[in-house]
Formats: sequence, structure tokens, C-alpha cells
Amino acid sequence: MTVQFSVPGEGQADQVGIGMVCPFDMALDRELWRWMPDHVSLHFTRTGYLDRPVDVDMCRQLNDHEQIASAVRSLCAIRPAAFGYACASGSFVDGIGGALALRDCMLAAGARRAVTTSEALLRALDLMSIGRIAVATPYTTDLTGLLCAFLAESGRTVVAQSGLGRDHDIWTIPYSVTSELIRAADHPDADAIFVSCTNLWTYEILAAMEAELGKPVLSANQVTAWATLVDAGVLAEGAPGQSLFARAA
Repeated sequence: MTVQFSVPGEGQADQVGIGMVCPFDMALDRELWRWMPDHVSLHFTRTGYLDRPVDVDMCRQLNDHEQIASAVRSLCAIRPAAFGYACASGSFVDGIGGALALRDCMLAAGARRAVTTSEALLRALDLMSIGRIAVATPYTTDLTGLLCAFLAESGRTVVAQSGLGRDHDIWTIPYSVTSELIRAADHPDADAIFVSCTNLWTYEILAAMEAELGKPVLSANQVTAWATLVDAGVLAEGAPGQSLFARAA
């Protein structure tokens, strides 16, 4: 029996790499992979461990530019086509200026292109012409408030919000709880709903929630995956039933 191997460049697209800088507690690497075409590889790196709950102070500590620059440099040898900072709260906690500073930090460290989760959200809202939004988060009240302030700073109107008040183990929240959280956030005046936190599972429920509620439902990991694919020059083929990827196709 002869075994034949596929060789890149012979009927197969060359690999495209995307670097993902994540917080120390990121547990959802596998979810980000689900939006990736076969020829895209994700390369993950993490910031240093922090022994404290997920609150405003912890999210500000995640923005250590020295650590983020070091994380980017650790992947530069393999030349990713784009980088993402896969953390919603860490990139909105200091407003739009804080998100831009994080992006600039990654670029200065050697990233060819870079985007934070919160910038990716704004890019998605621009693409879909969304100005009025509801937000659903697993966060504490203070942290949810800073997300609303970030969106207001960008010129959007937050018409409703819901939160779970969680400050730990967010990756253990089941889809059923997240679905109810999204329903609680929905409002007739909302053009879309944003589900925050890259440590909250969303992939399997986004299409179903969009069908049920009749409007786009975006999530932190979804917009991060989409924006990094766009920056890497890859057609975002995406996922059935998710309006962001349908719009981008």
C-alpha cells in the first residue's frame, strides 16, 4: 500500500499564521479555532499569571505593555500575518485610547498588523451599520459599565444590558446560561446584541440566538476571529447562520 502525502503548494494553500495574545486565564483556545479555515494556524501566547478575581483592577493589570510586547516578540520568529489581543475587558477598560495603545504596543513589538477584541467589535459594528446595541456580559456591574462607556465613547447607544456578576471561572458557564443572558439583554430598540468576554463559550449558540431574536448577535471571540482573519488577508468563510460572517463574505 502506498501512502501519499499532501505538500503545501501542491493543491493546498500555504499556511497563514495568526498570533493570539491572551490573558493568563484564557481557556477557550479551541473556540477561536472554530472560525479558522483549514489553512490558517493560530499561535497562542499568554500574559503572566495574576492571583486575583476578574474585576476592573485585574483587567487594568492585564494591560502591562511590557508583557504584551514580550508575548508578541515570542511569536515573531514564525512571522504571523496578523496578531490579535484576545481580551475584551482588557482592551475596553481604559477606553478607546487604551485599546489603541495596546494595538500600537503590539505593532511596536514587531506585529505586522494588530487588533484588540474591543477594536474588532467597533470594526464589526461599522461593517454592519449598527448604532444601537444591547450588551450581555458575565462580568461584575462595574466592568459591564466600562464596556457601556467604551461603546458610548465610540458613538454608539447602549439601550439595554445584562450581566451575571461573575468574577471567576467564566469559562465554566454553560451555553444554557449564556442563552438566557442574551435574552435578558435584548431590547426592541437594539439593532444587535454583543456578548462580551473571550472566556465565555458562544460559538454554538450565536446562529440560534440570531434566528430566535431576529437580529445580529456578536461575541468577543467571534469579532476577534473575524478581524484577525481580515487583517491576515484571509476570506472569513466563518460559520453558518452568523450574520457577521455572512456580511463579510
